[in-house]
Amino acid sequence: MIDWSVKDFSYELPEELIAQDPLERRSDSRLMVLDKHTGEREHRHFYDLPEYLRKGDCLVINNTRVIPARLYGTKEDTGASVEILLLKRHTDTKWETLVRPGKKCRKGARITFGDGSLKAEIVDVLEDGNRMVEFSFEGIFEEVLDRLGEMPLPPYITHKLSDRNRYQTVYAKYDGSAAAPTAGLHFTPELLQSIRDMGVNIAEVTLHVGLGTFRPVKAEHVSEHHMHSEYYEISPEAAELINSTKASGGRIISVGTTSTRTLESAATEDGRVQSGNGWTEIFIYPGYSFKIIDGLITNFHLPESTLIMLVSALAGREYVLSAYEEAVRERYRFFSFGDAMFITDLNHE
Repeated sequence: MIDWSVKDFSYELPEELIAQDPLERRSDSRLMVLDKHTGEREHRHFYDLPEYLRKGDCLVINNTRVIPARLYGTKEDTGASVEILLLKRHTDTKWETLVRPGKKCRKGARITFGDGSLKAEIVDVLEDGNRMVEFSFEGIFEEVLDRLGEMPLPPYITHKLSDRNRYQTVYAKYDGSAAAPTAGLHFTPELLQSIRDMGVNIAEVTLHVGLGTFRPVKAEHVSEHHMHSEYYEISPEAAELINSTKASGGRIISVGTTSTRTLESAATEDGRVQSGNGWTEIFIYPGYSFKIIDGLITNFHLPESTLIMLVSALAGREYVLSAYEEAVRERYRFFSFGDAMFITDLNHE
């Protein structure tokens, strides 16, 4: 197996190609179709996706909902401004968080938010610098958070989001993510219905996306990087739909790297998906042998990120980087609010 350097997954991206705002209509985004076997490419729009699907395929979508996980408050003793980002829920009132500025928020620090209806105490400082925070509030935490929190947009998006629903998929159901499964942002209810009407199955899984998605790979060699942990669930119904699709010769097409990581985490050696839930730290990069997915719908990812490594595992690093260079030349829009890529087999008929 090749000892990949992180630099092997780098490319040049002009800053003006980083999409700052979502398009008015979700499915109007562009779609690059990449053949994973030949590197052949086609340039379409996302609403053309049904042309590349066929009856008996199964799309797998991640139905997590992004919570307004960014909170702005003040320290009770000094009045200093504090930003808290919710990362992982441990109990009804206790969360693992990222706190800025961390140096001023040691164990025992107390923070008040908004009108005082939400308060927090830092009860522990973890090894990686994250803070364990205990919240106190009246009523239901999700309702308080909905009122006081902001959507935790990625650091490369500097524009204010006017409609927070645009950082949710139209099929989002279960609260828990600190970032959106962005490949799903391109779907509209109408497009999903037209796909169903073709006889394509749609299976739903859940993976709550953590902020580790945006953390840079700091190791020099890919094999030295340790993935963050994320919670996933696969229902017996979803597992059965996926397994029966594979058994009947249909293709499993994953919508997003999060759905991919969920499926491959729950895969058996003989290529079946097991239902259940748990935490996954799976790290997929070139050399990995996929057990479940046949195709992948995804966005264009950051240079040297674990996401571009996953995509390269499916389509080959050379094909992926060549496609990215073409996307730059063709002025595609990149990252969370950007355009999409469908990695498939263009000669599957």
